[in-house]
Amino acid sequence: MTRDDIAAVLDRVRSWPTDRQEDLAHIALQLEEQDAAGYSLTDAQLQTLRGIRKDVRAGLIASDEEMADLWKHCGL
Repeated sequence: MTRDDIAAVLDRVRSWPTDRQEDLAHIALQLEEQDAAGYSLTDAQLQTLRGIRKDVRAGLIASDEEMADLWKHCGL
């Protein structure tokens, strides 16, 4: 994403309902905590993680139906 893309997303966030803005703020705080933790991944670990994320987004890890069932089972 470019800086302009990120700025556009952040601008849209201001129009979201307060509870969704709070959700995003919570996620941002978690990211900051991770950065402060002092842990880092090697390049190989990052590459593996990126591959897993790609597979998840492509639906290769679990189908949409399987995920819906999981979230339902978790009460979400």
